[in-house]
Amino acid sequence: MFWRPKTMFPSSSATQMPSAKTMISAAASAAATIVLFRSIVKEYLPYEFQRYILYKLKTLINSFSLEFTLVIEEYDNLNQNNLFKAAELYLESIIPPDAKKLKISLIKKESNFSLSLDRNQEIVDTFNGVTLKWKYISKHGPTKYIPSPNNFNSIPKNEDKFFELSFHKKHRDMVIDVYLKHVIKKSKETKEEKKSLKLFTLTPDRMSGRRGDVWQSVNLHHPATFDTLAMDMEGKRVIMEDLERFVKRREFYRRVGKAWKRGYLLFGPPGTGKSSLIAAIANYLKFDIYDLELTDLKTNSELRNLLISTENKSVLVVEDIDCSIELQDRLAQARAMMPSRHNPAYNQVNQYQVTLSGLLNFVDGLWSSCGDERIIIFTTNHKERLDPALLRPGRMDMHILMSYCTPCGFKLLASNYLGFTEHPLFPCVEALIEKARVTPAEVGEQLLRYEEPESALTGLIEFLEDKSERLKREDGNKDSNGESGTAEGKLAQELDGNNGEVVKKEIDESTGEVVKKEEGAQEPDGENGEIVKEEGRNRGAMVKIQ
Repeated sequence: MFWRPKTMFPSSSATQMPSAKTMISAAASAAATIVLFRSIVKEYLPYEFQRYILYKLKTLINSFSLEFTLVIEEYDNLNQNNLFKAAELYLESIIPPDAKKLKISLIKKESNFSLSLDRNQEIVDTFNGVTLKWKYISKHGPTKYIPSPNNFNSIPKNEDKFFELSFHKKHRDMVIDVYLKHVIKKSKETKEEKKSLKLFTLTPDRMSGRRGDVWQSVNLHHPATFDTLAMDMEGKRVIMEDLERFVKRREFYRRVGKAWKRGYLLFGPPGTGKSSLIAAIANYLKFDIYDLELTDLKTNSELRNLLISTENKSVLVVEDIDCSIELQDRLAQARAMMPSRHNPAYNQVNQYQVTLSGLLNFVDGLWSSCGDERIIIFTTNHKERLDPALLRPGRMDMHILMSYCTPCGFKLLASNYLGFTEHPLFPCVEALIEKARVTPAEVGEQLLRYEEPESALTGLIEFLEDKSERLKREDGNKDSNGESGTAEGKLAQELDGNNGEVVKKEIDESTGEVVKKEEGAQEPDGENGEIVKEEGRNRGAMVKIQ
């Protein structure tokens, strides 16, 4: 027989686990104790002390956590937080395809839908191998008044919106210095992709005492592009290169101490495509257009206020500048107007409201620096009527002659209207266009008259022949009346786009037509008398860069 000693410890089978009933009873007792404690705290402790205890508990728990959270609120005090809007646009671009619930909206005057996170939803993003968690939170709070977008009044707001960006705390510096800059960059790209171009005009009730925006807008759907513009290729190339160089030189403008803006003057006969070129520039740059009608303004200060209220990346247009404001003989005008102020019959409406000095300050003064990346475009049918101070570099940096239709311009119009660029009747049309002095608008109107291309070209040829004969008769009458001399004309000088040579032109002041041309002239600058450089290769669009 073998003797087996008794074990000192009971076997595992002898160990009894607590029953489920016992565990549920213990949990219920603990919950009851917590509820009782919470009731006592609410009943007998002040609210401030309760919040203090809760804060300390959260701090204690967070001290053991490796997660760090950034809170991005919609408003910083009363100022809108640009980072919040950037986060909205960025998250829209990384919403996963398997998202179960999203908000969708269509903003007024926009054509694209906007997707965004619903309340308390999360999105996980990965950047440089780091996992980041975005959470959108919206909750009701006390009512506060914030400035409206137009800065004229305040609007009540009782909802607090913010994002929580959570990540491992060891990546804090990388997120703040690198990731958030990535968010801002991507949000700008998303904004540009979604952007619908706007055409702004002045609101009719801006001076009636009602508070609100001074600009009202519609979507700009003008189809003009540089591909469809009836200009010669060299002229379009020069303009596009100038625009591309301008938008890339932000740091250059800051370094040399100049406002980041560029001035253009479009001049030439009516119907030569000035408005189409403006639309093509806006479509090329993705810039909104602000149509500024100077005759609607009452004071120079109103002009400055309008400038301040325009957005960056915009095109400011002043059409028919010679008709909008009196720009010649300023001193004589001032002397003529002073006595009338003491006349009881003085009509306030008939005086010039915006002065030339106010316009010059708008274009190139201190107020012109209130904004970045702006194109200012002036148009006129009579460049010679403009004050030389307005024409100098820094105000009108680039002068673009929108002249009569050329053979190259005709081919573009034929491609746009008829759908082809070669036809047996083209040589006849091109030969007549050189003589007839017709505008692209006139050619386009003739091509619209018929559905059948052959009839459209035949009708255009008849129109060009009639106009050529009419011009011959008019020129013959002028010669017989002795009106081609220099006594009736005003000298003007510019670059002939056909051959690149500088020519002297004599312009009839009553009609604006060229009555005499001489070779070998150079154009002096209107303000300082120095010779300026002109570039161009075609008669349809002479471009002068000052």
